[in-house]
Amino acid sequence: MQNDLTSKERFVVWLATGFGVGWAPFAPGTVGTALGIPLGWFIVHWASLPVQLLIIGLLVGFGVPICGRAAQALKLKDPGCVVWDEMVTMPIILVALDAKHLSSIWVLLAAFGLHRLFDISKLPPGRQLERLPGGWGIMTDDVAAGCYGWVTLRFVLWLTGL
Repeated sequence: MQNDLTSKERFVVWLATGFGVGWAPFAPGTVGTALGIPLGWFIVHWASLPVQLLIIGLLVGFGVPICGRAAQALKLKDPGCVVWDEMVTMPIILVALDAKHLSSIWVLLAAFGLHRLFDISKLPPGRQLERLPGGWGIMTDDVAAGCYGWVTLRFVLWLTGL
C-alpha cells in the first residue's frame, strides 16, 4: 500500500508511524509508547513546567493533522501502525516529575504501564473521544490516557511517599 503513496504522503506516514517504528510486527502501540519515554524524559528534564506543557501541546496539536492525513493515505480509520499519538502523549504522565523520579526506572516503567493500561482500556471519555473524526479521534483518546496516567502516578507516588 505504501507504494501507492505520494512522497508527501510517505513523509506524513513516516512521521505518524513514529519515524517508522509503528511498522513493528508486534504491538506497535507499545513500541510507540516506549519511544515516548525518552522524549518525555528529555522534555521534563530540560524544560520548565510552562515549556513542558507548551511542547507537549504543540506535539499533540501537530499530531491531529499528521495522524489524520496518515489515516487517509493508508485508507484506514485508526491504523495500528500510527503511533505518533502514543509517542507524544506518553510524556504527559511525566510532566512536572522531579529529577529523583525521572531517574527511577521503576517510576518510568510505572508511567509506561499506566499509559498502556489507560490507552487500551479506554475509560470514559476515552472511548467517546476515539469516535471523533480523523486525527482528533486518533489523538484525543491518548491524551485522556496520559491524563489518567498522570493522576494515577501522582496518587501512587503520594500514597507510597516516594
